[in-house]
Amino acid sequence: MLYDQTLSRVETYFDKTASKTWEQLTSDAPVSKIRQTVRAGRDRMRHKLLNRLPQELVGARILDAGCGTGQLTAELVKRGASVVATDISYSLIQIAKSRIDDCYHQKISFHVGDLCSEDLGKFDYIVAMDSLIYYSLNDLTRILTELKQRTDREIIFTVAPRTKLLQAMWYVGKLAPKGDKSPVMVPQSLTKISKSLAGIADINDLGRISSGFYISQGVSCM
Repeated sequence: MLYDQTLSRVETYFDKTASKTWEQLTSDAPVSKIRQTVRAGRDRMRHKLLNRLPQELVGARILDAGCGTGQLTAELVKRGASVVATDISYSLIQIAKSRIDDCYHQKISFHVGDLCSEDLGKFDYIVAMDSLIYYSLNDLTRILTELKQRTDREIIFTVAPRTKLLQAMWYVGKLAPKGDKSPVMVPQSLTKISKSLAGIADINDLGRISSGFYISQGVSCM
C-alpha cells in the first residue's frame, strides 16, 4: 500500500505539477542559480552512470527506468543499445519522444507506467537515475529484488544518501500539509541496502555527486 501511495505521489508530481519545470531543467533554457546547480549535478551523475556501462552496447537490451525527458535514453541508443524507456509520467514521455532524433526511435520502446511491470521483459542492464529516491528501504528492497530477477548483468541506480542536510529536508517534508502530493526523497544507507539484499545481490558504491541542492549516490546492484 505504501508503494502504491508513493507511486501515485510521483505520478501526480511529475505529470501534473512539475512537468514544465523538468522540461526546462533538462534543456538548455535559462534557469535560476539554484536550478543551475541541480542541472549540473544531474549531468555529472548521468555521466557517472554511463561510464559504468560499456561504450559499445550493440545487442544489449536496457531498461531506462524513470527515463524522464530522455537524456539518458538518447545516450544509450547512440551507443547501440535497444532501450525500453519507461516513466510514470505521460507528459515526460511525450517530451522524450519529441527530443530524441527520429532516426533513433526504432531502437526505443516507450512505455508509461510502473518500472517494475513484468510486461517490460528481461534486460542486460537496468539504469534508474533518481527514480528510486522516493521509496522506503522495504519498498526499495522489493523493487531491486524483482528487477534483479529480470536483469542478466547489472542494475545501476541512485539513492539519496543519508546526509545531515537530506535528513533535515526529509523530516521537514514529512510535516508538509496532507494536501501536498509532492513526493519526498527518502535518505538511504548503503550498508542497510546491502544487508537487506544479502544473499540476493551485491551492492557497490559508485560515488556521490554533490552540486548545490543536488546530492545523489550512484549504486551498482549485481
